[in-house]
Amino acid sequence: MVKSHILLLLAFCYLLTDVESLIASSWTKGHATFYGGSDASGTMGGACGYGDLYSAGYGTRTAALSTALFNQGAACGQCYKIACDRKADPRWCKKGSVTITATNFCPPNFAGPGGWCNPPLQHFDMAQPAWEKIGIYKAGIIPVIFKRVPCKRHGGVRFTINGRDYFELVSITNVAGAGSVQSVKVKGSRTGWTPMSRNWGSNWQSNSYLNGQSLSFMVTTTDGVTRTFLNIVPSNWRFGQTYSSRLQF
Repeated sequence: MVKSHILLLLAFCYLLTDVESLIASSWTKGHATFYGGSDASGTMGGACGYGDLYSAGYGTRTAALSTALFNQGAACGQCYKIACDRKADPRWCKKGSVTITATNFCPPNFAGPGGWCNPPLQHFDMAQPAWEKIGIYKAGIIPVIFKRVPCKRHGGVRFTINGRDYFELVSITNVAGAGSVQSVKVKGSRTGWTPMSRNWGSNWQSNSYLNGQSLSFMVTTTDGVTRTFLNIVPSNWRFGQTYSSRLQF
């Protein structure tokens, strides 16, 4: 009886160790700097096309990703949990972690000093308020560990329509779950479903004439989950307007 209990305890310890090793292996090493000022005002806009990050639902916990992470805009909206790597250099680290959303691109710098965002480096240029959750300001740059995590959002997915006739440019924001969008289809009240193509960042384009029609969208995120937003845009829509749904991933 005692022997069986010991065997069960050993098996449990083995499983626990195995789980802990899996958790530890899910973290990746990188580095992080900051930009945008103490109020993050300099982070608005950016290569993902989210514009005002407050109205888009992202706030100040955001980051620009290096080439290796940005994936030509396919990473826009993804969430990462980031912690300062105390094992690599504890001098400038704060305890804890922060979760950020990818909202911008950190371009390579092959000519000047630094080059932290040059391929193949995995680097986060974080909004200053987010960076200061894990790093001491004086350091400027810190080693970090990071991993992808599901995104949590308030409210539903939002659709902002820009462009012109025969060129609808739709920005899709406030996406939970995977955070990043893999494919989009649009349907007018007088048309069938037609695929949209990524123009840049979070902006998807259609070359159909959709004026005067209510619009529906079928959105698939990069983890393969699909949601259909039926008649989310009314027939009297105008360019420059944003429409919020109650549906989320």
